[in-house]
Amino acid sequence: MIHLLKNINSPYDLKKIEINQLPQLAKELREFIIEVVSTKEGHLGASLGVVELTIALHYVFDTPDDLLIWDVGHQAYGHKILTGRKDVFHTNRQLNGVSGFPKRTESIYDPFGTGHSSTSISAVLGMAIASHLKGDNTKNHIAVIGDASIASGMAFEGLNHAGVTNANILIILNDNAIGIDPSVGALKEYLTNVKTNKKWAKNNIIKALNFDYSGPIDGHDIKVLIAELTRLKKIKGPKFLHIITTKGKGLKKAEEDQVKYHAPGKFDKITGELSQKSTQNVPPKFQDVFGHTLVELAKANKKIVGITPAMPTGSSLKFMMEEIPERAFDVGIAEQHAVTMSAGMATQGLIPFCNVYSTFLQRAYDQVIHDVALQNLPVIFCLDRAGLVGQDGATHHGVFDLAYLRCIPNLIIFAPRNEIELRNIMYTAQLGLNHPIAIRYPRGTGEVLDWRKPFEKITIGTGIQLKKGTDIAVLSVGNMAKNVFLAIDLIKDKNKIAHYDMRFIKPLDEKLLVKIFETYKTIITVEDGVIKGGFGSAVNEFMIEKEYKKNIKIIGVPDKFIEHGQVEELQKMSGLDYKSIAKIIKSFL
Repeated sequence: MIHLLKNINSPYDLKKIEINQLPQLAKELREFIIEVVSTKEGHLGASLGVVELTIALHYVFDTPDDLLIWDVGHQAYGHKILTGRKDVFHTNRQLNGVSGFPKRTESIYDPFGTGHSSTSISAVLGMAIASHLKGDNTKNHIAVIGDASIASGMAFEGLNHAGVTNANILIILNDNAIGIDPSVGALKEYLTNVKTNKKWAKNNIIKALNFDYSGPIDGHDIKVLIAELTRLKKIKGPKFLHIITTKGKGLKKAEEDQVKYHAPGKFDKITGELSQKSTQNVPPKFQDVFGHTLVELAKANKKIVGITPAMPTGSSLKFMMEEIPERAFDVGIAEQHAVTMSAGMATQGLIPFCNVYSTFLQRAYDQVIHDVALQNLPVIFCLDRAGLVGQDGATHHGVFDLAYLRCIPNLIIFAPRNEIELRNIMYTAQLGLNHPIAIRYPRGTGEVLDWRKPFEKITIGTGIQLKKGTDIAVLSVGNMAKNVFLAIDLIKDKNKIAHYDMRFIKPLDEKLLVKIFETYKTIITVEDGVIKGGFGSAVNEFMIEKEYKKNIKIIGVPDKFIEHGQVEELQKMSGLDYKSIAKIIKSFL
């Protein structure tokens, strides 16, 4: 048998293949994705589900002249392999390797970066309008968006505008009834009706928005896809194609457990069985400490509710959804709605724990300011994946939260250094704060095995001393305390170095800071957020305001976007690893 994929390095090569050979190519492409991801890890199910669509799009359209956007980029692995990145695909998500998401600087076939969801329709409409203004009315503009992503408010904004234009765009709805977790909401139920009832298909919301609607069609029938895309290519104006796919298609385990196989880690490429990792004597993930603690608190306090925008598994709100489903809410990919709904709940005396990834809270910044902080509503933001998160790269690092939140009046900001501190601040927050609070914690495991300690109330705005010293004070926040401990262990004159966990980025413990500035010659701050405007900046502002004249060094994420790689590699690049911290401390001795 001829192996087709090995000879394809671009869509130009793809177009040389006979249509009746394309199912074989689809099989080979699936096998290639499974082969690489089984050993190198990455996002699996989404890309397996769109193999036929990926081939059909590049077969019918003239990419890169025709512009193709994948929303979200989880599903773009096949696209990358067919567009010149096959030979380097094994470097996917590794340091200096291929990005896990479409990236403009990586390839001319990636016209728009899509690491966050629901942006494709607005972007492709902007591109289409630009083509029209430049006099090019032959170019095609295609966006592939999932049924979870299209439920976002931004996607609706794009559809609403596109429907009153003559823009030459094609929106392809990849409907598999799941994002990372199962899709939720009335739109999901509506799409289910469209799939199963011809009356719904004939009179549907997409047609009402002035789109030329077609479908639903089988997204795994490559000949049907090519025929329909070829037909739509000749039609001008806004078009909408509804396709039905199965996430994880081609790997039985991935089809059966679509949540787990979204990004399964290493697995057996034949059986799909996940590689077993020993959990004996391993501390829990911070997200699981959050999830279990929330259930514990909610059982004792009937006012507590949990809210997440489409990440119940990733954030571990799933524990509360399983045990207290009437008070736990997955609102879909709708961060703005999640924040303002939490604010509404707070006005009525409920205690909302709004659980959002740090990088995704950026999408609801106005709501944090206008709907929560301005009204001083005691919403409890639990920001998962704070700091450098690893292989997902620049779109997912939670490094801006300290800077973008610190400038907001009324908002308390806390970074626990371990699991026990996370539990205690969650306990403290639900006792009745008069302000909103943001609790930010990292991805991955903590340090404490015996973390289910009795709750202790934390006094707001207080730091603690972890180690005494005579000359230098190192001030850390969050889990950076661990790297500081390791750094101090490398230094011969340990007795000269004091270490403080400041805990609160806002309000700062000014009484403690006065003592620190009056005692030590040099102050070093350490944070896993951006240097510009973050915790170190706050300490520097304090020094200037109080007119202290001391040596101060701020260690944090530099003023650039950090790409993908292992967390340890990225910390080293950023000067946040313990060896780099130790080197800086030594330079002041």
